[in-house]
Amino acid sequence: MMSGDRREGHADSALWKVWPLLAGVGVAGALIGSRMARQAYTAWRQAGGTMFGQRYYEGGFEAVMNKREAARILGIRASADKTKLMERYRTLMKNNHPDSGGSPYLAKKINEAKDLLVKGKSGKLAS
Repeated sequence: MMSGDRREGHADSALWKVWPLLAGVGVAGALIGSRMARQAYTAWRQAGGTMFGQRYYEGGFEAVMNKREAARILGIRASADKTKLMERYRTLMKNNHPDSGGSPYLAKKINEAKDLLVKGKSGKLAS
């Protein structure tokens, strides 16, 4: 037998001694990964099960729009100034305009919200 053959036999022997350890590490990694995935799923469900954890307003529109609902439609805080209001209005109308495939109903609500809030503007949203 040549010396090169002996080394190959020794390498095979070492591999047979190490493979149970490698298999154990692989199984442990799979178990830890599945546990983390299960925890993430549970946290996602508890957060409302929405993408990126954001919750959406689940109610419908009021019969008569008030300032709070108008601010909610535009996605701004009640303390937002007129510049922020108009910036948000333009973005929403660009994305929801009926000529671009948007809903005429939503466009009407966005316009109504903007009109209601602009009337009460003197630097900040009217309460």
